[in-house]
Amino acid sequence: MTTRRQFTASIVLALPFAGFIATQSTAQDMRTITFVQPSPSAINSFPVFAAIGEGYFAEEGLDVRVEAINGSGAVLQALSAGQAQFGRPGPGPVIAARSRGVDAVFIYNAAPRSNFGVVVAEDSDIQSPEDLRGKVVGIGTADGAEVGFARNVMSGAGMTEGTDFEFLTVGDGGPATVAFHSDAIAAYSSSTADAAILNNRGMKVRDITPPEFARFFGNGIATMGDTIREDPELVEKFTRAFARGHAFALDDANREAMLTHLAAGNPQEGEDKEFQSSMFEAVRAKSIPVDMEQGLGYLPPEVWVEWQDSMLAGGEIAAPLDDLAAAYTNDFVSKANEALN
Repeated sequence: MTTRRQFTASIVLALPFAGFIATQSTAQDMRTITFVQPSPSAINSFPVFAAIGEGYFAEEGLDVRVEAINGSGAVLQALSAGQAQFGRPGPGPVIAARSRGVDAVFIYNAAPRSNFGVVVAEDSDIQSPEDLRGKVVGIGTADGAEVGFARNVMSGAGMTEGTDFEFLTVGDGGPATVAFHSDAIAAYSSSTADAAILNNRGMKVRDITPPEFARFFGNGIATMGDTIREDPELVEKFTRAFARGHAFALDDANREAMLTHLAAGNPQEGEDKEFQSSMFEAVRAKSIPVDMEQGLGYLPPEVWVEWQDSMLAGGEIAAPLDDLAAAYTNDFVSKANEALN
């Protein structure tokens, strides 16, 4: 498995976090596990770095190593190969993987307000997805969560890939900027963080995604069905610590501490404090539950149905899953929220 960057909980052990040293497990008790994310950004996985920095994983006896790989497809491959216990793929790739017999299960909704959008250059004449007929839409990776999201948007406008529009894999950040400037793409399917990076690089973009697609939640936490069946205590511990990290990050009083944790996870993102802060705020806003009464991480069954229907319409899967409800569970977020309250 190709690893762009690897971080470990030990990176932050020396930082003076109140109560951390007093509550952490001894080294002999710690269980090392791997979490894979679909890009190097610490901000996109901010609850993980909050849970590392604040010692929540250590309190559960977990030494969490974070590895960044390329896209949701690679995350799911790492999980299915046993190279990681947890990862952050999109719901579309999970459904597609399950249609191929991969027993991946979503356990936490980290982006209930959708962290994707189809963007165009700020000065473009394009005003809606319908204006992209006959044009090229850029994507970061060929099998990332942004691809399924863009297909949903385009099929909602009555268009089919290969007939009415084309996808072009251009990467993110600098390569995506070049693709816009060279007119290789007319639009780009981006995450909230991707759009922020483009704007920061001087490639001003605006979102043309119809508002009804905001309900299509984005990437979240997944594990394998075998892990849930054989080691439910591990899943419960990881989810509880992750939820604590999420709750910590949502508290404005912890903002400076969060930026420190994120810089420890990805020093490059922390070089420009103003940009880091604005990107964190944008990503964090997408993680606020639509229905606070359901608590953090809740996975709405009705939106899973909509995800599957859109993938069927877009040709991403040939038939509905035999048991769509097996693709996700709210059991662990329910327990985590009980512990938070």
